[in-house]
Amino acid sequence: MSENAPTVTTEPAETAPGPAKTKKEKKEDSFLVFLIKLVVVVLIFRTFLFTSFSIPSESMMPRLLVGDYLFAAKWPYGYSGASLPIDWNNGERIFGSQPERGDVVIFKHPIDRTDYVKRVIGLPGDQVQMVAGVLHINGVPVKKQKVADFVIPVRPNGGCAEVRFTERQADGTFACRYPQYRETLPNGVSYNVLDFGLKPQDTTPPVVVPEDRLFLMGDNRDNSLDSRFPAIAQRGIDLVPQENLVGRASFMFFSTDGTAEWLKPWTWFTAARWDRIGRAI
Repeated sequence: MSENAPTVTTEPAETAPGPAKTKKEKKEDSFLVFLIKLVVVVLIFRTFLFTSFSIPSESMMPRLLVGDYLFAAKWPYGYSGASLPIDWNNGERIFGSQPERGDVVIFKHPIDRTDYVKRVIGLPGDQVQMVAGVLHINGVPVKKQKVADFVIPVRPNGGCAEVRFTERQADGTFACRYPQYRETLPNGVSYNVLDFGLKPQDTTPPVVVPEDRLFLMGDNRDNSLDSRFPAIAQRGIDLVPQENLVGRASFMFFSTDGTAEWLKPWTWFTAARWDRIGRAI
């Protein structure tokens, strides 16, 4: 070979992106799009359609029990700041529609803005009064019929409202046996209530419900701080503004008797009250 021959040098060609890298980028893009869509769907669901609520107290027994989880529909009563995922107390409501007597509603407490659940008893213009344990609407007593007692097992670390309602079952466990009545409102809506006997709140002065207010009561009449009591944080609610409505209780999506333990996964299933899941309110 001649010493004067030209020297040829070669540079490595640029490496084209491999198919693995392209697939990885596509997967990341697809996952990001999926997350964005999921967030949008959840926001629409929570803002305009349903909200979830868990029952923390016995004020709505026998219909709703501690450990029930339910969905409340937002559209039946329109939308206000109270029905938004982030509470915005602006005092206005759009597409508003008035509840009917007997509806079970989720609403914001007038003082502390926590979520409560009660039954609609009095509408604007109604006169509501309790007379010796009997509900009166516009001066007419609401039909109240005695039915079979309501029996419910004692919850773990719990007890009955009063010792006299406690009884031992055949299997050795304890349950609460409460007097139960069937109440029928003027519009024909019927539901069961619990009545433990005459209490101070069983006789009240007549109250005329103002415009844009509601008279709400718990079905557990002697264990419910409702419109019979003045509005105090974590206590009574007085007459509730309709713009405080969050939604109408619709159906239960889960219910547990409180016996489940996190470290014992099988108890998550044995504690479920399967017969209550899917029930309409």
